[in-house]
Amino acid sequence: MSIKSNPTKFLAVLSLSAMLAACGQAGTAEKTDTAAGQSQSDAVAGTSQAGETTQTSQSAASNEADQAAIEQYHKFVISQTDQFVKETDAFVKAVKAGDLETAKKLYAPTRMYFERIEPIAESLGDFDPWIDAREGDVPDNEWRGFHRLEKALWVDKSTEGMDKVADQLLQDVKQLRVKVEHVEIDTQMLVTGAVELLNEVSSSKVTGEEERYSHTDLYDFAANVEGAKEIYLVLKPTLEKKDAALAKEIDTRFAELDQSLAPYRKGTDFVLYTELKPEETKKLSQTIDALAEPLSKIGTVLEG
Repeated sequence: MSIKSNPTKFLAVLSLSAMLAACGQAGTAEKTDTAAGQSQSDAVAGTSQAGETTQTSQSAASNEADQAAIEQYHKFVISQTDQFVKETDAFVKAVKAGDLETAKKLYAPTRMYFERIEPIAESLGDFDPWIDAREGDVPDNEWRGFHRLEKALWVDKSTEGMDKVADQLLQDVKQLRVKVEHVEIDTQMLVTGAVELLNEVSSSKVTGEEERYSHTDLYDFAANVEGAKEIYLVLKPTLEKKDAALAKEIDTRFAELDQSLAPYRKGTDFVLYTELKPEETKKLSQTIDALAEPLSKIGTVLEG
């Protein structure tokens, strides 16, 4: 007997076929939804991975820029200490020969090489007090370095008995040159060092206490500013990309400070600090502070 000749069986078959068809459509729809969901998930994952890749690339580029700046500054430090050794040797020879006029002439220009890189010297242990301690900074029996010889030249007006101090100074300077070869420097150290150089001028050196016997303080001022500017210049390319307005402001402040120092220059030399009037030293201090303020923001900007 055929299905069509039995109506009951025929209807049952039709019902079963419909059910099977419905199940097939539902399965197809479910697969379609699953596939769509997977595609969307894959798209989100791809976007996330792309973002991570971009961040990684930017981080790598930033690290490369930082490293390039550090290497450039390290070369500057080495070149300064090379010259420092050379000029200190000439200064020491004049001291030991008793040639007061030559020693006095060499004193301030020689010290400028140290003043430009003072933050590095300070990070290397006792080199700063050995080379740069003023009278009263250390016990009298430990006092040595440039300022001990400064007093002999300008106060005692004799270098008799100073051979040992002079030889020790040259030895310390040569040892500093060895140490800076492998000094560890990072970006934060650079920024901090630049600000410290300026703060030291405006807070203490402006009083004239640094070169209390020779009154050659303006040489130190200029060298500190030059040292801070060198640090700024190696960081400037990265800073300009992140905050061009801040870079422009710092450029302006450096130019203003150069103009403030210009009247006191005599060729490559400077007038004695005692020739400045109180209002002139105050103006110098204010100009230095005006530069130190925006300069101190570099670290935050570069870290952002």
